Amino acid sequence: MSTYRLDALGALGDSTRRAIFALLAARPRTVGELANELPVSRPAVSQHLKVLKQVSLVADTAEGTRRLYRVDPRGVHALRDYLDQLWDTALVEFKAAVEREEE
Repeated sequence: MSTYRLDALGALGDSTRRAIFALLAARPRTVGELANELPVSRPAVSQHLKVLKQVSLVADTAEGTRRLYRVDPRGVHALRDYLDQLWDTALVEFKAAVEREEE
């Protein structure tokens, strides 16, 4: 299992980061916009964004003097591939277990 995928899952294990990720999934936002919608300070939002960026779930772009954060589709795609692979493996194992019981 890739360390990146574990890190991405771990990053989303935090409820504040999940909330930030959900807000960014709806539309790109600045740190200030995120902080206005969450019960945490701007510095705390920035720290959570840093973690999400490190695992490639969030990307940012400069817009004048501020940064606009958005979901990084590359990281989401990699995480989705990983979860799909886990699900596929689980289904194969479930099918095999059912077939063994039928014998």
